[in-house]
Amino acid sequence: MQLRNNPLHIAEDDRLRSCHVRELVQDSVPIDAPSGDVKIPKLIIQFWHDLAALPPDVRECLYSWEPLTTHGFKRVLIDDNEARAFISRRFGRCYVAAFDRCRHPAMRCDYFRLCYIYRQGGFYVDADEVYQGGDCQSLYRDNTLKLQPLCYDTQTNTMVHTDVFIGKKTYSPDWTFYVNNNPLVAPPFHPVVRLALARSTRILLSQTGERLDIQSTTGPGNLTASLVQHSIACRAASKHRDFLLLTNWGAISTSRWPLSYREDERNWRLWNPNA
Repeated sequence: MQLRNNPLHIAEDDRLRSCHVRELVQDSVPIDAPSGDVKIPKLIIQFWHDLAALPPDVRECLYSWEPLTTHGFKRVLIDDNEARAFISRRFGRCYVAAFDRCRHPAMRCDYFRLCYIYRQGGFYVDADEVYQGGDCQSLYRDNTLKLQPLCYDTQTNTMVHTDVFIGKKTYSPDWTFYVNNNPLVAPPFHPVVRLALARSTRILLSQTGERLDIQSTTGPGNLTASLVQHSIACRAASKHRDFLLLTNWGAISTSRWPLSYREDERNWRLWNPNA
């Protein structure tokens, strides 16, 4: 296989990866909606590393999802200790070692969600998300992986609104296309989540002692690379997409800003790993 057509090469190249995500976002391609019962559990998974010190404003965000329990959903709130115990029980020592090398709570949250969604399936949502009352039943119409596409303008250092890059399908060479790892909605054992977990584990276990970039090691960059690798391999095998890029996530949820934890090192953007 020529290097330029190699899924792994494209997935690990910043420019080529962004170009492929742009294609996924802006081109209308049919998905393969599996027949039969939907295997995604109606389980909302949320994470806060230390539940004994849960900030009141974060608690408000978390509990904004409680109304969905009247529609057949169950909420599960996990902390560091429970996450580590789950990984130990379901995956074993090397995965626990990878989790232990996630030095920041955001990394542990990133890594845990991959472990949990891969093994159990469900609907993961970040602790800063506030439910807006939109239709979550639409996420359960089929067994496809559901992801939120994003676009970042490197010239202005701002996010591009979805109405622009999805609705109008406009483009700038200064834009970087990628997918968020929030929300993460999938049945158990989805191949993209498997790739993301394997890639993240490999990096965590192979680069000890180095400063690991959270975004590319466990966060959206990791998931985007895995999605692109899977997408190109599926296209080469003439398979339909088994994933769906959400165009209406804002109707379901919005990220609250500001929150108290964003003012200190609980915010990964302010974290000094060398301190």
